[in-house]
Amino acid sequence: MSSTSLRLVPVRSRQAKEFVQTWHRHHPPPTGQIFAIGAADETGVLRAVAIVGRPVARHLDDGATLEVTRTASDGTRNANSLLYGASWRAAKALGYRRLITFTQESESGASLRGAGWHLIARRPPRAGWHTASRPRTGHGNDHVARFLWQAPDPPPTVPSNAPAAQPTGPE
Repeated sequence: MSSTSLRLVPVRSRQAKEFVQTWHRHHPPPTGQIFAIGAADETGVLRAVAIVGRPVARHLDDGATLEVTRTASDGTRNANSLLYGASWRAAKALGYRRLITFTQESESGASLRGAGWHLIARRPPRAGWHTASRPRTGHGNDHVARFLWQAPDPPPTVPSNAPAAQPTGPE
């Protein structure tokens, strides 16, 4: 798809899930979310969505971390990078201190790097979630190595009682 001018738009949960169902390459829509955001072209056509929710892995769900659980695009250039950046700004505005996401080994991560995210870990393939005591169906990422990414660190916060910065040179 050719490059187009994009703008951020609000997206309701149902619309985001329908978009993911239509356009995501290998996963169904996630069950829950904290928020969703979209990228629309100059005519208002939705071109991509990001769904952000609690981290899927319990050990990452510390109350200060969110996870981009899905992005989906119709192929419009730079749409996912726009959404990754916007998702981090929104998460910070809501008071979260960390935003993560995972990619599969076959995905390049170009959208994440374009948004300034950092690769922080490689997760080896797992056998799956199914056990005899707790039968489960596969989720499409069994036996696939994954990469853990993190949004850029937020700027340091200045305490409200800190003195204002003083100019250091001639004005």
